[in-house]
Amino acid sequence: MKIFAVKVKPNSKQQSIEEQPDGSLAVHLKSPPVDGKANQELIGLLAKKFKVPKSAIAIKSGLSSRNKLVEVAIEPATHTNSQK
Repeated sequence: MKIFAVKVKPNSKQQSIEEQPDGSLAVHLKSPPVDGKANQELIGLLAKKFKVPKSAIAIKSGLSSRNKLVEVAIEPATHTNSQK
């Protein structure tokens, strides 16, 4: 499991995730912060980025804030067979 500090910027023109120098994430979302739409979009976007199901993403704090703590259940790599 990893916990990320996330700063959400709703109502953006494009979706994007930027990793900050301090390890936090700045996430631009198209959805407005109404009825949990931005939170749902955030979970979907992070699930794609980390290649995990949406159920592996949990907003631990900041549900109604732009600054959130998000927990991602990242599976440890099961294979160590990297060919580079």
